[in-house]
Amino acid sequence: YPRRVRKAVVSTQSTGEEVLSEIQGAVATFRSKMAEMAAEDPKLKMMQKVMSDLDPVLALADPDLDQLLTLSSMAMESWLDARLGAGVTDHSIFAALTQHWEGEYWKDMADLGVLPPDVLTRVTDYVPEIVSYVQKIIDNGYGYESNGSVYFDSAAWRKDRGYLAKLKPESVGDLDALADGEGKLTDSSGKEKRNQVDFALWKRSKPGEPFWESPWGQGRPGWHIECSAMADAICGGKLDIHSGGEDLLFPHHDNEILQAESHSACNQWVNYFIHTGHLSIEGCKMSKSLKNFITIQDALKKNSGRQLRLHFLSHSWHGGLDYSESAMAEAVSTEKQFNDFFLLVKYHKSQLGEGISSFTKFGEGELKLTKSLENCQKTVHAALCDSFDTPSAMRALRSVVSDSYTYLNGRKTPNVRLLVKVGAYVTEILSVFGVITKQESIGFVSGDSSSSSEEAALPFVRVLSQFRDEVRSVAREIKAVSILQSCDNVRDNILPVLGVRLEDREAGEPAVFKIDDKDTLLREKKQREEEVARKEREKAEKAEAKAKAAREKLEKGKVNPMEMFRTDQYSAWDEQGLPTIDREGKPITQSQQKKLKKLQAVQDKLHKAYLQHISDLEI
Repeated sequence: YPRRVRKAVVSTQSTGEEVLSEIQGAVATFRSKMAEMAAEDPKLKMMQKVMSDLDPVLALADPDLDQLLTLSSMAMESWLDARLGAGVTDHSIFAALTQHWEGEYWKDMADLGVLPPDVLTRVTDYVPEIVSYVQKIIDNGYGYESNGSVYFDSAAWRKDRGYLAKLKPESVGDLDALADGEGKLTDSSGKEKRNQVDFALWKRSKPGEPFWESPWGQGRPGWHIECSAMADAICGGKLDIHSGGEDLLFPHHDNEILQAESHSACNQWVNYFIHTGHLSIEGCKMSKSLKNFITIQDALKKNSGRQLRLHFLSHSWHGGLDYSESAMAEAVSTEKQFNDFFLLVKYHKSQLGEGISSFTKFGEGELKLTKSLENCQKTVHAALCDSFDTPSAMRALRSVVSDSYTYLNGRKTPNVRLLVKVGAYVTEILSVFGVITKQESIGFVSGDSSSSSEEAALPFVRVLSQFRDEVRSVAREIKAVSILQSCDNVRDNILPVLGVRLEDREAGEPAVFKIDDKDTLLREKKQREEEVARKEREKAEKAEAKAKAAREKLEKGKVNPMEMFRTDQYSAWDEQGLPTIDREGKPITQSQQKKLKKLQAVQDKLHKAYLQHISDLEI
């Protein structure tokens, strides 16, 4: 936004004084708005923060204009709109802006792993349908034209149906909520509406606003009408599920219902409404107007789309969701738990024999894990049937993974088929949740193309791992340190680049190999190297501190203890160099002498150490 402000204010003919004058005018208007706001208004705090950053720069004798334009962009917004907004008549300006941000939105959705919709509707593509929709509401007796705008006739509807809000009936008559919902569509004069609770279906456009032709003149769709009209165009006159944020309950969704049911003369437009909770940042509600938000791209710089999705799944869709470092740390931990489990199952699967040898006896441990899997499946199904309770479903998945580790603990020959069954179920549910991306294909799979590159690589990795085990065993016997170091290099530096994780076990046991995400392995490798470097730095810093302390000790030890008190603070000394009379002629007290003897004894040790050091150097 600051770039747009800069372009609007600064021209090639502008002088520095002119630009500064423009900024000062906008800031004065901004201050006036602040003075009119209530003290509890949350936007006031945000505006005060803007001014606290801006005032010190404005106070400078020669302020930097670029910095001023950046800091004052919020203050300039409404000021520029009031002065220049009416001059905007080219619709391509609006189209270019919306197309840009639509592109950014779909990029964000792709990065989050959100699948594209079957149908995408844009209001600008459906204006003819919206006009027809509004006209039918008028024809049915529930809309009226006024001064080029069209409003919903709440009195006529209440007379016929007896209600104005199904979702939040207690909010009927809340004029503040209605005005907040309508925004700039609100009839500020109060002369166009027949009733204060009437709302705009079509609004006459002001100069500088986008417009389309209609039977009522040039205008644009109301806030609520576009949703009802586009849904009707694609899905017909009835919806099964309608979703949105809980803040849209009233007036938006309630007004959508009035529009749809007055248009199609039905008694129930939507069977189920799903209203999601708010997103908060570190415990505070996220709000663009309060500048308390984080963009998706900024969030993705810290965490992956998968980790964000795991965080979302750990909360109910209708409850609040807090985005914080501690919450994301938990999501990262959950991802690691699942990933480590999948890698372990894949490793055991790679060791699975063929034919009847792959089937082993079910003992008590196998029966217990089977029961755990069955309980998990029942819990997940019941949770998803209970209003999409994903937190309970995720807890059940983590529980069966934990039980699988308990089963594997101390077991050298586990029932691999059972482990694979558990892994396949967990994978299936996480795929349903979008945590694992499904590989879509069309038509029959031919030949060996069904086998993944991971499965194709496993035989080669297995041979390499076995060969390395044999080399390490012989190297230990002959104590060939350089060969053992080469084996470690293969594990730590070469295989991670190829996406292979190798984990050595106790002597005599084969290493465990896993095909893993290359980026994850390289990130772990970098973290290990950084940790080693950190420890080396700390070691060097401690050594330097120790050496510095030793140097200071030696420097202090240069002074002979017999001479250390021969200063102008004293006027007489005994044969040991201890003071007997101070510079004012007063005798040194017994307690003072005791302290001085202790100091001299310490210095005696330092001096002897210094003399020994000099002697060692001469030798």
